[in-house]
Amino acid sequence: MNAPAHIALSASPRHDWTLEEVEALFELPFTELVFRAAEVHRRWFDPTELQLSQLLSVKTGGCPENCGYCSQSQHFKTATKASKLMDADSVIAQAAEAKAGGAQRFCMGAAWRDLKDRDVPKVAAMISGVKALGLETCATLGMLTPEQARALKAAGLDYYNHNLDTGPDYYDQVVTTRTYQDRLDTLAAVRDAGMSTCCGGIVGMGETRRDRAGLLHQLAILPEHPQSLPINDLMPIPGTPLGKSNPVDPLEFVRMIAVARLVCPKSMVRIAAGREHMTKELQALCFLAGANSIFIGARLLTTDNPGRNADDALLADLKMKPMAALA
Repeated sequence: MNAPAHIALSASPRHDWTLEEVEALFELPFTELVFRAAEVHRRWFDPTELQLSQLLSVKTGGCPENCGYCSQSQHFKTATKASKLMDADSVIAQAAEAKAGGAQRFCMGAAWRDLKDRDVPKVAAMISGVKALGLETCATLGMLTPEQARALKAAGLDYYNHNLDTGPDYYDQVVTTRTYQDRLDTLAAVRDAGMSTCCGGIVGMGETRRDRAGLLHQLAILPEHPQSLPINDLMPIPGTPLGKSNPVDPLEFVRMIAVARLVCPKSMVRIAAGREHMTKELQALCFLAGANSIFIGARLLTTDNPGRNADDALLADLKMKPMAALA
């Protein structure tokens, strides 16, 4: 497989990538791949800045989906306890604490297969309250109808997260209660409503490099690249089908970040779940390869995340700074 000779820094983002081209990027020598990704990153972003996001589970557990990585599925016996939807005032209070702690973006996640119309007003109140604090807003609530997407947009939602999880050929090894097309349909509804999409996936679920390339290929050929592209390193959870998965090699994770940066050059590439078991050096390589956002706070939905002291030390050691907050 011949690697592409060069990617022009002045070129507009492409939507005509082939799977073979994406695979070829993965096959580049590591230093060459990271160098190219760093070049592209500097074309669109300040490489010394990171956006700091915080994520809150506003409704935990009891989900009817069977996603093999998730402790919130009602199909699996895990330590996660189901809870009802939080009230808007509590969510807004936690968002205010997150902002005081340095967060610039606040994400709200609910363990639902799809958003029910009866819950739209409650969720809209959360969104508008968080938006009023001056935070960038994101939500992940399962599948949406076009009407629901428009309602969330009207409430002030900036981004809607709906991950593809993995490449289309491996998808049914991870989840069977929702199709790949279901996910693509929700992304289309979000785009049509005028919201930005937040869409990425997970590595470390037993997939091959071709499957990882398949995920990034799907993102790269969307009508609009995801404005936010989270890459999760699986946190194996006891009781789930993927609870005993072998971790992805750290350098392979960096390759995933670098290829994401190359095929979706203007996206915010976020290191999401998994930083709890990443070394400082691995995270530094990810930033060099084009990642420019991390999640802060002690929890990511139901899994651990490095504490703020560790993140402050990381940024200080690397002489990096938080991205300028929204006006």
